[in-house]
Amino acid sequence: METAPRLAEPEAAEPAAAGERPGLTIVRGSAQDDEARDRFVRAHPDGTFFHLSGWRRAIENLYGHEPIELVARRGGELVGVLPMMLCQRLRGGRHLVSQPYAVYGGPVAEDRETVLALVDEARAVGQALRVGNVELRCLHDPLLDVPRSELYWTFLRDLPADPDEVLARMPKKARADARKARDKYGLELGEGRWYVDDLARLFLANKHGLGSPALPRRHFQELIRHFGDDVFVHVVRQSRRPLSAVMSIAFRDTLIAYYAGAEPGADRSYKASNYMYLALQEWAVRRGFRRFDFCRSRADSGAFAFKCHQGFVPQPLHYRFLLVRDRRVPAFTPSNPRTRILQAAWSRLPRWLVRRVSAGLAPYLP
Repeated sequence: METAPRLAEPEAAEPAAAGERPGLTIVRGSAQDDEARDRFVRAHPDGTFFHLSGWRRAIENLYGHEPIELVARRGGELVGVLPMMLCQRLRGGRHLVSQPYAVYGGPVAEDRETVLALVDEARAVGQALRVGNVELRCLHDPLLDVPRSELYWTFLRDLPADPDEVLARMPKKARADARKARDKYGLELGEGRWYVDDLARLFLANKHGLGSPALPRRHFQELIRHFGDDVFVHVVRQSRRPLSAVMSIAFRDTLIAYYAGAEPGADRSYKASNYMYLALQEWAVRRGFRRFDFCRSRADSGAFAFKCHQGFVPQPLHYRFLLVRDRRVPAFTPSNPRTRILQAAWSRLPRWLVRRVSAGLAPYLP
């Protein structure tokens, strides 16, 4: 593996003279930086769960992707981070992603000078490694004059103070569906990390129906192992039968509803997802969370329409690409009409084969 260029080794900083602005240095991060980096991310308004060092460790353990993390220091103080991982592409070559298997990433820094320095260094690393591109999955607009993708939107909103207000502020149709699920069909919400197998099974079923590969069960187990009490698994049951499931993640005062799946037909017949997200928000309010993150969806997807149906307002995600060997933004996405033949074929495969092949494909689809 080629080493990244121009990355200064961390060294002890000398105290700055009065009125002097210490110089900015970009260094290659290491495990020794994790504690300080996580403190910085948790305190910064642009920091996200996926910038934390635990995400890197979990993904590296799962898929073997090489972490390449940039840390900015000024006068010895950590003032910015840009976590990335080097990933193999399905059709050959490599790319740097900030962050893989995550909806958010990109540079987090105290000022614009530091953001630009981190991005410049990321480009230099990408050039040295001869990657196709460097993908920055930014939640907030980094104001970079580089190619972008407008494919994804996210859904965040404040939670009410009273759990009873969650139902009251849902749009009329969604409110009626959630009530029907609870009162007519007798659905109820259960919580426990022992439901992870149900989650993996229902997530696979959902992805299979959409014609997309799923993540292996060990992916969810690894997140539980790394993040412990910050990860929650809920299922919606009718009697003892699981109909849908969701894995949520706590970050600061926000609950992130991240992975979900439902039994085929459960939403049409029982409105299981309508009820699940109503009950999950009510649970979040009772647990003291103040914000709910419904995560990203493609603008042309059923998930996007469902989240709008629940009363959430979409916000554009600011994904940016530093093109190195690639000439254009990658187009191998579920929205590309050329992939629809593959999706249709995939959805017709037997479930056991989808499970097995998905596990082999997962490292190439970050």
